Amino acid sequence: MAIALRDDFDAAQVRRAARASKDANQVRRLLVLASIYDGSSRIAAAAMGGVTLQIIRDWVLKFNAVGPDGLIDRKAPGQPSRLADRHRKLLAAMVESGPIPAVHGVVRWRIIDLCQWVWDEFQIDVSPQTMSRELRGMGYRKLSARPRHHAQAAGAIEDFKKSGRRYWLRSRASAGSIPVT
Repeated sequence: MAIALRDDFDAAQVRRAARASKDANQVRRLLVLASIYDGSSRIAAAAMGGVTLQIIRDWVLKFNAVGPDGLIDRKAPGQPSRLADRHRKLLAAMVESGPIPAVHGVVRWRIIDLCQWVWDEFQIDVSPQTMSRELRGMGYRKLSARPRHHAQAAGAIEDFKKSGRRYWLRSRASAGSIPVT
């Protein structure tokens, strides 16, 4: 047995909602439901919408629950975070305090090091991309030092800096440039 559509709408109202919508997928879904309101079969409506009967059923359920707004595509929720709030607090404390070279084996935190720390501490496997996203969500930004060649001499840059006499001098006003009043 087919699930009945809402009583408070009719085909004209659903078409009006489709006309007012700017979302193409919502318009298509509303027009399919309007054809069902007009008396067309669910099989014909599915063929018109280019979908299966199960999808028509899902659209009817969403429409009955929320109305025309229920047929708008929403962002998928995605996988829930692997780190809980207590994990984030300890991670923030670890980032703030910095690594201890003798204990952690590094002199500065890299994302991959923090992933390893989370695994060692909580046995939670976190990818570097996920760790980067978590850190950005916690308000941290990746900062990197200005790159420098490993064989660069300490005073080499100073030799190339311009420290000679200034060649640009302010020109003196000539007699022709002074306005006569």
